[in-house]
Amino acid sequence: MASGAQTGTITTDIPARLDRMPWSRWHWMIVIGLGTVWILDGLEVTIVGSMSAALKPEGTGLGMSSADIGLAGAIYVAGACVGALFFGQLTDRFGRKKLFMITLAVYLLGTVLTAFSMNPMWYFACRFITGTGIGGEYAAINSAIDELIPKKYRGRVDVAINGSFWIGAAGGSLLTVVLLNEAIIDPSWGWRIAFALGAVLAFGILFVRKAVPESPRWLFIHGREEEAERIVSDIEGRVRHDTGTDLPAVDDDSIRIRQRKTISLVLIARTVFALYPRRTILCFALFVGQAFLYNAFFFTYGDTLTTFLGVEQTGWYLAIFAVSNFAGALLLSPLFDKLGRVPMITGTYVTSGVLLAIAGIMLGSFDAVTLTIAGAIIFFIASAGASAAYLTASEIFPMETRALCIAFFYAIGTAAGGISGPLLFGRLIDDASASGDITGLAIGYFIGAALMIAGGIAEAILGVKAEGQSLENIAKPLTVEDAEPSAPNPA
Repeated sequence: MASGAQTGTITTDIPARLDRMPWSRWHWMIVIGLGTVWILDGLEVTIVGSMSAALKPEGTGLGMSSADIGLAGAIYVAGACVGALFFGQLTDRFGRKKLFMITLAVYLLGTVLTAFSMNPMWYFACRFITGTGIGGEYAAINSAIDELIPKKYRGRVDVAINGSFWIGAAGGSLLTVVLLNEAIIDPSWGWRIAFALGAVLAFGILFVRKAVPESPRWLFIHGREEEAERIVSDIEGRVRHDTGTDLPAVDDDSIRIRQRKTISLVLIARTVFALYPRRTILCFALFVGQAFLYNAFFFTYGDTLTTFLGVEQTGWYLAIFAVSNFAGALLLSPLFDKLGRVPMITGTYVTSGVLLAIAGIMLGSFDAVTLTIAGAIIFFIASAGASAAYLTASEIFPMETRALCIAFFYAIGTAAGGISGPLLFGRLIDDASASGDITGLAIGYFIGAALMIAGGIAEAILGVKAEGQSLENIAKPLTVEDAEPSAPNPA
């Protein structure tokens, strides 16, 4: 298992000390500093979906067709896949903090350039750059959050944070109500201002993140145990101050690891595919289902309302849809710790898939209001399950591979479901628009339903009972196995 320069063997109780902490103001700082990235992603996706009509005119927009709108969504997702893989392996190698600062800067650059788009090709290129930053964020942020949040709260926090995507979606939807109002703002400037506002939000988040520490778990494995000890001691002091009480005693749960400065990609690949093949299949099924469902439906929903249902201002409809999604992730998230991962993920995936299939059958009978209500009900349930896909990938693989595993499954699942989805729906909209028959989109609903149900079945068969367990118990670090050879704990 030679995978990098060895720096020594240590025994540490840092994971147990982090996991036994009560919730405090310090943990809220982590949530705000790191979790806000999903607000940015929601803002980006919604702006594109809401502003499809504004991007189509030659004079004030960019002269794009519905297929071009779908292509832009696919390019954004492709950039996210590339960014996740590229920055994911750097996150495991160089640390969580360095990369979640760099990836946010990449996003900032991409969205600023988008505001200055002069033609569709420029716009496509900027969407790709923006996507690379967001994709890198998913890997770096999910890793850091799971490694800093106590095990008792990890499920609900992770699901709720991933669900905060919809705060950005709601905000983006309401922004477009104003920015696309020609009586208030010149239509040639409205959509550009929307992208510029995303950059302003990202710039503010950069300052908040400066206070977020590096993951102590990453530090002690990479030979920087003294720095890890200082950070954990500082966190303990802050939590005592915030709660006004002494911390609970540390369980006798120390681990012995052989430190390495780097972990080879060959070892990571062998870990994912050889040691954990069932978990690999599970994550692939979960990511493909939620990626197709969300990217196909939401990237093109504004265009659907405009093309088939006579809606000129889509912002209000998208805002209602977004609020329902966030409410689902927020309200259902505690159940992932109380009832458990397997029943909740299975239930949310299968139920939302069945409801989506029913909506596809009834598609011809919907108007704009009833379609939005149906979507709000379906995605209230689906949003919690989709957020749990990221939770699953971030907690069921060894720490040394965490960021890259998140990136890998995000990229593979999203490439399969998230790129094909917007392209398919964009083409379906173009083909059906000639006749004005919205039922031409039903095939996309049925595909999304089948993929979600398949993901739920995979969870029922292959799911891991990770609730309330330390990350190191769910999947032992590779360096623990290196120091004390043993079979991986299947939890």
